[in-house]
Amino acid sequence: MVTQGGIILDPLNLERSTTKKVTLRLIPFLFLCFTISILDRVNIGFAALQMNEDLGFSNAVFGLGAGIFFLGYFLLEVPGSAMMTKVGARKWISRIMVTWAVIAILMAFVQTPWQFYTARFLLGIAEASFYPCMVFYLSGFYQTKHHAKAIAGFMIAIPGANAIGSPLSTYLLGIDWLNMAGWQWLFILEAIPALILGIVCFFYLDDKLEDVKWLTNEEKKWLIDITTKEKLEKQEAKHYTFGQALKDRDVLTLSLGYFFWMVGYYGIVMFLPTISEGLSETTSLSTHAMGWILGLMYVCAMVTMILVSNHSDKKNERRFHVVACLVTSGVALIISSYVADTNIVLSFVFLTISLCGAFGAYSPFWAIPPSFLTEAAAAGAIALINSIGNLGGFFGPYIVGYIKDMTGSFNASMTFLGISMFVGSFIVAFLLKQSGKAIKKGTVDKLEKTS
Repeated sequence: MVTQGGIILDPLNLERSTTKKVTLRLIPFLFLCFTISILDRVNIGFAALQMNEDLGFSNAVFGLGAGIFFLGYFLLEVPGSAMMTKVGARKWISRIMVTWAVIAILMAFVQTPWQFYTARFLLGIAEASFYPCMVFYLSGFYQTKHHAKAIAGFMIAIPGANAIGSPLSTYLLGIDWLNMAGWQWLFILEAIPALILGIVCFFYLDDKLEDVKWLTNEEKKWLIDITTKEKLEKQEAKHYTFGQALKDRDVLTLSLGYFFWMVGYYGIVMFLPTISEGLSETTSLSTHAMGWILGLMYVCAMVTMILVSNHSDKKNERRFHVVACLVTSGVALIISSYVADTNIVLSFVFLTISLCGAFGAYSPFWAIPPSFLTEAAAAGAIALINSIGNLGGFFGPYIVGYIKDMTGSFNASMTFLGISMFVGSFIVAFLLKQSGKAIKKGTVDKLEKTS
């Protein structure tokens, strides 16, 4: 038994108190950072409601500009993660946030397609490795069995940012200060928090578990012991270096599955405000009211992420939680596109279900790499999966815009995105060998008794 403040703690109580402290210290702050990241990444979809007309951009031009962000992201993702393992996550995350804030502000001043492409490309370069840094950072503070809930804790920022950003962005579009359009102020005002948080991050986070001062000595010792022993267990099964992890069959399989998933996901997200104009025109809703409806859709996605992550941890199963979510998303997306002409409200119900499925897969999916890889190998694997996968963010919006310009309808585009979701689910279901399960309970219990 371990004593803490005169109270005798058994390993289970010690685990609970330590995990709670870690969660309260890290998750709210990382959630806030990631929320700002997502806002700056997807506000382009709302800016398009004014910007495309002001600057004369076609759907294809906008789709290419929205997607080219991910090309820059792809090129620097793995090198950035390699750098992070050398300089530390704290400094690297801080650098990323300050750099992307400056470039996001410059987005307000683009005038031509090539300026638009360049700014979006540079924004992708600036933000590259941000997400892998956060997943890698958290994996050093949690047991494997808690990874899905921990990842969900900050990843609900993705639908959360959209839930907040939808009404906020549509409100900012109404601003007309200093002879600048609303879409310009949208970029500027939503970038400033990233600059502030980037500076705060440098002083708030610790580089590694051994450096923290907000856990008691007993809590720190227990967490270091149990995470170290888990690392040794994983390394016995598969001990890889950073470079070797990039060639692993399961890492490459996850990368391919994530690519097709992201084609569908970003195709929906980037064009959702434009697609939603049909609702505004049909029901006479204002743009700002439409923003609140989109926000409600993302709130539903947030709830789904939490429920799926909790169920995934409870059942100690990852792979088929991902598959179920992606299949649901693909089916609902295709149905949504074909009922839109007859029932716009029903179309949005299915579109909401599609969003819920696309977001629900995140936590169980990203709990898989840290389940069989550790330290630098985990950082490299997460970076590769994210970089290749996010190339789907380049192709998805561009293909949607191109098909829309060619056909004059989003139906064919949405069908393509749904099929892409199906392909991603097939890859995860039938080609992936790793299950993503935590270390067997008996093994962990033995380790805890020796602490």
